[in-house]
Amino acid sequence: MMLPHISHPMSDLPPEAASTTGNNGCDDVSSRIEQIAQTRLSSLASTIDQEGYYPLDVLEELAQAGLFSPLASKDNPDLVQAVRGVSAVSRWCGSTGFLVWCHMACALYLAAAPDASLNTDLLALHLKGARFGGTALSNPIKAQAGIEKMALHATRVAGGYLVDGTLPWVSHIAQGQYCGAVASLGEDRTEQVLFLLRLDKPELLFKCPHFSGMEGTSTWGIRLQAHFVPEQDVIASPAAPLLKQIKVPFLLLQCGMAAGIIQGAIDSMEEVEGPLGHVNQYLHDRPDTLASELKTLEERLIFLARNPAPQDKGYMLDVLDIRAHGAELALRATQSALLHQGARGYLSSAAPQRRVREAQFMAIVTPAIKHLRYEMDRLSQEEMPV
Repeated sequence: MMLPHISHPMSDLPPEAASTTGNNGCDDVSSRIEQIAQTRLSSLASTIDQEGYYPLDVLEELAQAGLFSPLASKDNPDLVQAVRGVSAVSRWCGSTGFLVWCHMACALYLAAAPDASLNTDLLALHLKGARFGGTALSNPIKAQAGIEKMALHATRVAGGYLVDGTLPWVSHIAQGQYCGAVASLGEDRTEQVLFLLRLDKPELLFKCPHFSGMEGTSTWGIRLQAHFVPEQDVIASPAAPLLKQIKVPFLLLQCGMAAGIIQGAIDSMEEVEGPLGHVNQYLHDRPDTLASELKTLEERLIFLARNPAPQDKGYMLDVLDIRAHGAELALRATQSALLHQGARGYLSSAAPQRRVREAQFMAIVTPAIKHLRYEMDRLSQEEMPV
C-alpha cells in the first residue's frame, strides 16, 4: 500500500513510515519545502554550481518554511522528517542539499551543548535561519577510524582552551558564522573536545582550491593559532560519547542527499522519454528500474530513522551499508540520466552532468565509500558494547 502521490521523492512509503509525518502540520511543511526547493533551486542550481553562489537566501526561506523544525526537540528530533527535507532539497540541487545537511548536523551539536546560550538561544536562531553554521567533523571522524591524525589540538587554560591546527576543507562557513569542531586534548592526545568554533576573525579562513563541483557550498580552510575557545562554547568534553551518539543521524541525513540526487536523475530520464524513449529503451538502468531500487532504499532509510539502535551491531552495519548503497545507486542513476539525455544533458548548464558530479561527491565526502566499507569490515569483526 502506498501513500497518495505528492511531488516529494520519498512520498511512496509504507504505512508505518507515514505514521511519523502523516498529520496535516507536517504535510503542510513538506509542501512548502518542496515548493520553495522546486521554484527557487530549479533556476538557481546552475549558478550555484558554476558561479559558486552561496544560497543563504534560499536556506533562510526554507528555514522559515520549517525545514529545520524537526530538530527543535533536543531529546527526540524527528529524524524521518529531517531526512525527507534533505531529500526534497537535494532533488533540485545537491549543493544546497549538502548545505542543509551541514546546517542540520550543526543543530545536533548545538542541541547537545550544556550551555543555554548554545542549546537554547543560538539553536533557536539557527533553526529559523537567522544564523548559519556548518560542521568540521570530517577530520575527527576519519581520525576515529584510524584513517587520519587529528588536525586540531587544544590546551586547557583558565576559562577555556587554546586551539592550534589547520583544517583544509570545511563547508557552510563564512566570516561571522560558526561550525562544530573537535580537537585532541592532553599530552598524549587521547581525549577530544567538541566545541563551537566562532569564525569572528577574517584571518581564521583561507581559500580552498577550485573543485569540479559543490562550489556554492562556501567551503573554506581554517587555520587556528592559539585560538581561544571559552568554556561556554564547549559542547562536549570528552567528545567521544557525543560523537558516537550523533553518528546515526549524521549518516542517515546524508542518505537523504543521495535519495534526492537519485530522484532528480530519474526526473531527467523521464523528461526525454517522449522524444528519446524509442532508443533509450536499449540502455541499462532505466527509470522504472531505478525508481524501484530507490523506493526500496527509502523504505530501509525510513525504517532505520524511525528505529535507532546505535548500540546494536546489526543496526550500525545496516546504517553504514545504506549510506554506501545510497552513494553507489546515485553514481549509477546519474550516469544513466546523462546517457538517457545524450548531448542535451552534457551542456555545462544541464542538470544531468551536474548531478554526475554531485553523485561523485556523495561517493567521496566523509565517510567515503571506501571509508564505509573499511568500517563495516572492522565492525563485523568487533564485539559491540552491551
